[in-house]
Amino acid sequence: MDEAPWQFGTAPLPQTVRAAALLRRVTGLLLALEHEEAAVEDLVAHLEQAAEALGRLVPPDAAPRVGAGASGQGRVYLDHARDIGSYDPCFPEYRIEVDGERAAGSVSFQIPYEGPPGIVHGGFLALFFDCVVQHHNCHVGVAGKTTSMALRYRRPAPLLTPLAFAVERQVDGGRIRSSARLLDGGRLLCEAEVDAIAGDRAALPEVGPRRAAP
Repeated sequence: MDEAPWQFGTAPLPQTVRAAALLRRVTGLLLALEHEEAAVEDLVAHLEQAAEALGRLVPPDAAPRVGAGASGQGRVYLDHARDIGSYDPCFPEYRIEVDGERAAGSVSFQIPYEGPPGIVHGGFLALFFDCVVQHHNCHVGVAGKTTSMALRYRRPAPLLTPLAFAVERQVDGGRIRSSARLLDGGRLLCEAEVDAIAGDRAALPEVGPRRAAP
């Protein structure tokens, strides 16, 4: 097994990481408000200004600079191998420790990930499992595209609660099978079986580097 971590894409900017955490927190606060507030009007005005300014700075072509478009005019492609939630507030944040074919960690789903009252939306649990399984695969150096995922919802997963997860995987030829669990103390909340292709890093398309500042 090649134990070098798998990376495909460019690291996020520190500003992006800081902004993602703040956007996630502000979203949770907005969803908990009882009434319209002047502070939200101020926030919307600043966001509109930021959207206009940032719109002039990013490439007009939204396609990522990957493969045939690596040297084109598209946008930078950020590495999705691990910790996507650290720079994209649409993804949950988690902590993970990898020990060979096993991994374990913790996660706390915030208000933006709510489905039923006080409960994590099941779709976000699927997203979470896909993230941590691929993080595990990429960390140990044999990874590839997810081909199938099956979830079993055992109990509702509570919001704003430290939850634990564990992942075990097996590699058989060109296939990777991962089994993952999410727990609240000793209570099993959700299980996932995730299959992925064991990809060949040499076959990955070229990724265009971040462009130099003007």
